[in-house]
Amino acid sequence: MRRLVFSGLVCLSLAALTAPASELLNGFDLFMEQAMRDHGVNGAAVAVVHEGKLVLMKGYGFRDVAQHLPVTPTTVFPIASITKSFTVTALGALVDEGKLEWDKPVREYLPGFRMYDPVATDQLSPRDLVTHRSGLPRHDIIWYSSSFTREQLVDRLRYLEPNKPLRSTFQYNNLMFVTAGYLGGKVAGSTWEELVRKKILQPLGMTRTMLTSAEARKGNDYALPYRRNLHTDDVSVIEFPNWGDVGPAGSINSNIEDMAKYLLMHVNKGTFEGRTLLSKNNAEQMQTPQMVLRGISPDSELGDQSYGMGFFIQSYRGYKIVSHGGNLDGFSLNLAMMPETRTGVVVLTNLDGASVRDFVPWNIFNRALGLEPIDWSSRFLERRKKAKEQELAAESKGYTGQKKDTRSKS
Repeated sequence: MRRLVFSGLVCLSLAALTAPASELLNGFDLFMEQAMRDHGVNGAAVAVVHEGKLVLMKGYGFRDVAQHLPVTPTTVFPIASITKSFTVTALGALVDEGKLEWDKPVREYLPGFRMYDPVATDQLSPRDLVTHRSGLPRHDIIWYSSSFTREQLVDRLRYLEPNKPLRSTFQYNNLMFVTAGYLGGKVAGSTWEELVRKKILQPLGMTRTMLTSAEARKGNDYALPYRRNLHTDDVSVIEFPNWGDVGPAGSINSNIEDMAKYLLMHVNKGTFEGRTLLSKNNAEQMQTPQMVLRGISPDSELGDQSYGMGFFIQSYRGYKIVSHGGNLDGFSLNLAMMPETRTGVVVLTNLDGASVRDFVPWNIFNRALGLEPIDWSSRFLERRKKAKEQELAAESKGYTGQKKDTRSKS
């Protein structure tokens, strides 16, 4: 197998790191190379923050295998649902300015706002929008590959039936984040895009971060999407996905150089290079449990899970972890932080369903805590093997996820 290309360690060299940081990253490149090889990941980019300071920012492997083009710190990836934390951060900045209140009804800011349930219409708040507790199931088919504008999607909420009472149950919902971003733009007197640029991208100097995939692909340094074939395990390039107008829920594209700045700001509770972008109060609210998730992790090292505001919260080997993943056809991403050690990791990969994005941060957290390593890679490989066997068995019995030559109607 072709040896992966490593490129572009930027900003800091290992020789310049403090002793704890040097120990933190000892052997990490070899770990990444092996993990990517074992899991069929062509390209990845990683940023690591430790004790509130950037210690690693690096590209691994290839953004384009056929052209042999390496991933660099400036290679752009979609970050998918990590976008949700940007939306909450931008809303938090409006709260800091006194222009928005988390717990006031949305309809006080958007008079025409309607939900199917009249109680939700009257009571749904910005906090409800960003904590997945609206009572509405996903209803993703209304936006996925649809031509509806963001305003039309918000307007059509009144026709979507809930299946739970307001604030009773965590139900992940992209449409609520679309609504949150739309609300933020209206309160700011502009758009979600302009709000994010003004409150986050410009103050952090995130000059290569774009708010749509179409904009990202106008450049010449972006990662191609790849997917593994269920039957052969071969990894090949696929078409870029065509999402609808759901910007606030998942349309940001960025690179590891810019994402390192964003990570630093959240690890340091809203500050970056001495400037406050988000009050400590709102930064901490984002990282504080708001809704409990049901279910038990199959791994004893992982505790019960909850959701803050734009971030999931869970314990890892007894320590609090704040994170949000991103999944998009051909890409798997993750941003994760350990507040107690002010350690954070961003992982961007160009492979569909890549578990590498999950266990790379855990590897760094093991190092930061001085704990014995855990072979997460082997665990995930075994789970993938079992999942493949189950899927092939179902397929042999005639069960398929989609009827050939058909598509949903929106």
